[in-house]
This record gives sequence, C-alpha cells and structure tokens, in this order.
Amino acid sequence: MQDSLPAGGLRLYREGVEPSGSLRKVSGYISILLSRTSPVARVVYAKPPFAGPEAVLAYLSRYTHRVAISNRRLISFNETGVTFRYKDYRRDGTDRQRTMTLSPDEFIRRFLLHVLPKGLHRIRHYGLLASAGRKANVALARQLLAVPAPAEPEEPAPPSDPRPPCPCCGGRMVVIEIFQHTGQARAPPASLPLSGMMVS
Repeated sequence: MQDSLPAGGLRLYREGVEPSGSLRKVSGYISILLSRTSPVARVVYAKPPFAGPEAVLAYLSRYTHRVAISNRRLISFNETGVTFRYKDYRRDGTDRQRTMTLSPDEFIRRFLLHVLPKGLHRIRHYGLLASAGRKANVALARQLLAVPAPAEPEEPAPPSDPRPPCPCCGGRMVVIEIFQHTGQARAPPASLPLSGMMVS
C-alpha cells in the first residue's frame, strides 16, 4: 500500500503550511496506520446454512414479499379481540403451535410495527444493481463475461384505429354524437285507402 503513495507520503494540509493542533497529531499517525495495515486480503467468514441456501431465501422472502401475518394464521376476529396462531420456539413438539388473543387496538399496534415508514423500501439494490448505474453496470458485466445481450422485446403493433371508415372517401369518421337506443324501430305507416273519403 505504501508503494502506491506519492513521494513524501500522504499530506492532510497544503504545501508550505505547517499543521497545528489535532491535525498535527493525525498527520503523525498516518505512517503508523499505514505500517499496521496488512497486505493480506480480508475475507468474511460465513458458515453455510444448515438447511441450504433455499432455506435462507425462504426466510428472507417472508420479510420482503409478505405482510407481517398471513391470513391462514388468523383464527377469529371480532369487536372483543383477534385470535391468531404463532410459534413458541421455547417449546418442543406439538406445544410449539400456540394461540393468542389480543384486543383489536393492540393487534393493530403490533401489526403497524412491521409497516415501513414512508420513503423506505423493503428491498434495496447495491453494487452492480444499484439503480443509479444499473443499466451501464449490467452491460459492462455482460461484456466482460462475454455474455450476449438479451434480445430486445418486439414492440407491439400499434392498435388499429377503432373509428369506422367513411363509405364515401375511406377516411376515418369522427363520432360527434351517439343516439341512445330507445326501442325497436317501427315500420313506416301503411297508406290509408282513399276510397270513400271526402276531401274539401
């Protein structure tokens, strides 16, 4: 790490200005800190999950894609209280499944503890999938891994014009008014016979 520093090492102040006070102490510690840094890469030690990665994904998905309590755990609810099932992990066997009844106010209070405040998201993407540079990062990763880019989805055909064509010119007619259908169309009245009628 020290080989990558410029000649003269790190400086926390401008050239020609002598540090004073706490800045003098910090600049004196830089060489000590650099000497204590290890060139060996640090690796986080994480044990494999007991039930495999599928169990980890199932556990996390309950927090990212579901609400605080599922409908199947609700047994009954009315004005006096809400009864639901829960697991008591301090017990073993069949006693682990327990029921609890809470007043509606207390149930709602506990439920709202699991609702995120406005502006917070359940899932946040970091690194390559951070929203600020996701498109460019994924394209660069595909290029470095020599993975072909996914095929662009075909744009759907524009919807046909629902306006009826004019029988004379073929252009599209503009609907100005629609008359409501009031009843069955009547036939024209039959002509009356003129025989025997007096016309004055």
